[in-house]
Amino acid sequence: MKIVFTQALRAVVAPALVAAALLSAGSAALAQTAAPTGVRGTVTSFAGDLLKVHTRDGKDVDVKLANDTPIRGVAIASINDIKPDSYVGTAAIPQADGSLKALEVHVFPASMRGSGEGHRPWDLGANSSMTNGTVGSLVVSNGRTITVKYKDGEKKIVIPQDVPIVSLEPGDRSLLVPGAKVVLFAHKEADGSMAANFISAGEHGVTPPM
Repeated sequence: MKIVFTQALRAVVAPALVAAALLSAGSAALAQTAAPTGVRGTVTSFAGDLLKVHTRDGKDVDVKLANDTPIRGVAIASINDIKPDSYVGTAAIPQADGSLKALEVHVFPASMRGSGEGHRPWDLGANSSMTNGTVGSLVVSNGRTITVKYKDGEKKIVIPQDVPIVSLEPGDRSLLVPGAKVVLFAHKEADGSMAANFISAGEHGVTPPM
């Protein structure tokens, strides 16, 4: 049977086809920009490109690595490693006076300056955020307070005495041994598998606190 498209029919069908194409493209874009999933736990095995992690909440997760997946080593640091012009990241929660209280602080090496710059929600607790930026001021004698500046603003952050402070450094797959503590963020591939965006792995038994 031959279908004849009249002008009136084209007026109905064409917009519908365009809308369907836009919906399909929008769905694909949404899948590509979905928020990554945080995975925190202990490496149980790593073979080929497949990392197996036993998470803090008792789950076993398989995560694929690409050849160029960034891996960061995490080592113990101290407040003395945070200086004016240091590039840092800190997960924190809001305080009544408008400042933030750090849950952890990680100090980036010079080669990683600019990584993740900005202020955004985080998943380390209720109302937690992550701020990556340059230390503008540091007051150690008065409550250990730092100002972290980033492109669109700055945050005043108080660092309690018991908050873990670590340093980051470029790492490699040799850090992904059974027993190593890791924090990673991953996205879902088209087949439903998890693929790592980047991995932070503790060195010498360190648990990445971010």
